[in-house]
Amino acid sequence: MFRGIFGTTIDTKGRTSLPSKFRETLVEEYGDERFFLTNSVPVDLGGGLFSSGLLIFPYKAWFIFEETFRASKGLTSEQRNNIIYTIISPAQECCADKLGRFLISPSFRKRASLDREIQFVSKIDKIEIWSMAEWEKVDAQNVNKFPIHTEAAAELGL
Repeated sequence: MFRGIFGTTIDTKGRTSLPSKFRETLVEEYGDERFFLTNSVPVDLGGGLFSSGLLIFPYKAWFIFEETFRASKGLTSEQRNNIIYTIISPAQECCADKLGRFLISPSFRKRASLDREIQFVSKIDKIEIWSMAEWEKVDAQNVNKFPIHTEAAAELGL
């Protein structure tokens, strides 16, 4: 299970370093340091504005996701195509070097508005990558929409 939010940078060539805690989790819990990088699900910020980051799937988890997607029954043809074109088709297999560095392609950097400062954000069984500016928008929205005083939050002990 991935835990934490880590700020770092991306250089002009698109190289960044996967946080060591995340690299350790890939190997210890998933048995493989390889991963798949793809677009994340767009976040609706309201007012017709959307924000998008990138998503890291552990290597074996990616194939489980693909199988689950193939077997899914509750999606319309249009929804299936949106997921294929947004998440599945652009996915790239990656592996960090000995220092944890890996390359993020120009198309991914453009799509996720990645500039210099970026955030790696744990998402339990996946990792998201956000530009600092976009993460601040998404985080503010999450604070505003947090399920305060709900039965669901109480059941979680929050």
